[in-house]
Amino acid sequence: MTQYTIRRILYAIPVLFGVLVVTFVLARAIPGEPCKAMLGEKVTAETCARFNRERGFDQPITTQLAIYIKDVAQGKLGDSIRFKRPISDILIERLPVTIELGISALTLAVIVGITLGIISAVKHNTSVDVITMIGANIGVSMPVFWLGLMLAYIFAIVLKDTPFQLPPSGRLSPGVIPVPFYEYYNLTEDPASWMRFLSNFVLFNSVITRDWEVFLDAVRHLILPAVALSTIPMAIIARMTRSSMLEVMGLEYIRAARAKGVSRHKVVLKHGFRNALLPVVTIIGLQMGAVLGGAILTESIFA
Repeated sequence: MTQYTIRRILYAIPVLFGVLVVTFVLARAIPGEPCKAMLGEKVTAETCARFNRERGFDQPITTQLAIYIKDVAQGKLGDSIRFKRPISDILIERLPVTIELGISALTLAVIVGITLGIISAVKHNTSVDVITMIGANIGVSMPVFWLGLMLAYIFAIVLKDTPFQLPPSGRLSPGVIPVPFYEYYNLTEDPASWMRFLSNFVLFNSVITRDWEVFLDAVRHLILPAVALSTIPMAIIARMTRSSMLEVMGLEYIRAARAKGVSRHKVVLKHGFRNALLPVVTIIGLQMGAVLGGAILTESIFA
């Protein structure tokens, strides 16, 4: 297992190098000049020359590529053209939001999807199976942006002033301000990047600082976007679990277990589900990338 892991990591090195080269080439192939994109169309030639000299754009293309790869390896991603700030600082602030939402949505999709898939397989060719698969097909086909808007409308407007009301946007309510864990425990006055990164995981930070008000408020804001983002992977996982379970439940060792008098619960979960889990785990791994990619749209809808 260790040798396999090391081998896969080594295989990833040329892939990452190729991605960096392709990204560099595509960025250079785009029409326009970097100085005008960052400083505006009316920038003078002298300012452009100084800008190119400071950023290394006056160097040969091979030297620029070497500098680019070196900076990326050191975590120096440059400044954002839009926000005029270091990209690494923006990632420290915003990437935890995407990861937190993605993990919540995938966890919900796995729990509900596997449960529905098992129930549908056990109740094969019954009304429960038909309803579950119709729901799965609808979940796969439903656009996330439309579902997000409908959830926001229902739970923020239709169910307003009821116990089921949920916030339609934002990460925390106004006035709810989490205290970073490094301040709570007086660890340092100048936190490292990884400390600031971890503190921006609101759920994690509120748990270790025991700020349950912030935790519950963050969970309430996370419910709608997590549900909207989880529908497609949930439906895919449910369908895969059902098909894999149906295939396994028809094998001889399952019939042998039933003939020995093993309870139905053990036959389904211990003998059936364990052996049907491999393709399900594979599809869950594939859905991780889709969830993180879809989180961008979901975050835009729910602000």
